[in-house]
Order: sequence, then C-alpha cells, then structure tokens
Amino acid sequence: MHINDLSINSKPLSTELHDLANKFEQHPVTLAEVIVVLEERAYTLLIIILALPFCVPITVPGLSVPLGLVIAIVAGRFALGRPPWLPQKLLGTKLPARYFRTLMEATSKIVRLLERLLRPRWLALTATPRLVRLHALMVCIAAIALLIPAPIPFSNTLPALGILFVAAGTMERDGPAILVGYFFTALGVAYFVLIAFMGTQAWDFIRDKLAGMF
Repeated sequence: MHINDLSINSKPLSTELHDLANKFEQHPVTLAEVIVVLEERAYTLLIIILALPFCVPITVPGLSVPLGLVIAIVAGRFALGRPPWLPQKLLGTKLPARYFRTLMEATSKIVRLLERLLRPRWLALTATPRLVRLHALMVCIAAIALLIPAPIPFSNTLPALGILFVAAGTMERDGPAILVGYFFTALGVAYFVLIAFMGTQAWDFIRDKLAGMF
C-alpha cells in the first residue's frame, strides 16, 4: 500500500474527496476514473473510500460483495508485492452520480476526524516493505470478511473499520491506528466464527428435536 512521503505535503484526503465529488457531480463515475484522479495514492485511497460506507452498524444491501471484492484484490496484490491491478470489468463499475455525491458528503465527517487523529507515530511498524505487505494482507482478510453477504448487524461494520484503520494508518504511518485496525479485523473474524458456531448449534438442536418427533 502507498505510504505518504513525510517530506512532502500531500493533499488531505478530505480535499481529494471534495475534488472527486465536484468533478463527477453531473454524471456516473467509474472506478477507473476515480483512480486517474487520485493519481499516486489512488489504490490506497480507493480502499479507504470503498470501506467508508460500511463503517456503520447496518448492512449495505448489494454493495458489500462487489466493493469487498475490489478491496480484496487490490490489497491481495499489495500483500504479494505486486503492482495494483483490477480486472477491466471491475474498473468499469459505475457509481451513480447522486450516490457518489451522497457518499462523499456522508464520509466527510469521518475523514475530517481521521485527519485530526492520524499522524506519523511508531514508525517502526511501517519501516520495511515486509511490514507494509503484512498490513496489506490484514486488509485483504478483512475484505474477504466484508464481502460475505450476511444480513446481520455489525457483519459489515467490524471488517470495514479494520480496513479503514489499517489502510489509513499505513498510508499516514500511524502505528496505533494500524493496531486498532488489527483489533477490529480480529473482532470481525471472531464475530463470524461465533455466528457460524451458533448457527451450527441451532441446526443440531432443531435436527434433534425433529428426530425425536418421528
């Protein structure tokens, strides 16, 4: 994933999002167009933007699978040390103008909060390419959890928060934020394991009851 050069004053993420919202206010935007506008930080910022709509305790119908897949592919390639890439079909995915504008406005408060909180700290956690690849792997794991279509509260929120904090923390070289992202990712995986276990137990109970009736 991209790491901001501490010697260069990069544009704040909120400014990037504002520019995007203005540029594509009147017509649908494709992921390819978003990547062109974001330039060098494109794929890391794309991961953050796509995770933001899920950082609320509800599911987002129809979007977690395709957007989670995009995040998983991008983060997976970062984890393997390969250049970012997406299939042409996914690059052509269109986000309606009204939805895109709403998305930018709805996430602006979260982004401003992140900009106040994130700063270079615990630089040892992003000191080597191997560590950055490890963080990308964690984002990929969280994205796989995100794309599971489970209509259960917090099933999207926990992995999305993991993606958000690990990706943003890595980009801004903020070690504590990265660790918070690891915590949310682990919590999300544990949540899915617990749901699966409870589902298995419920099925066994129902099966035993039905077997006793016949």
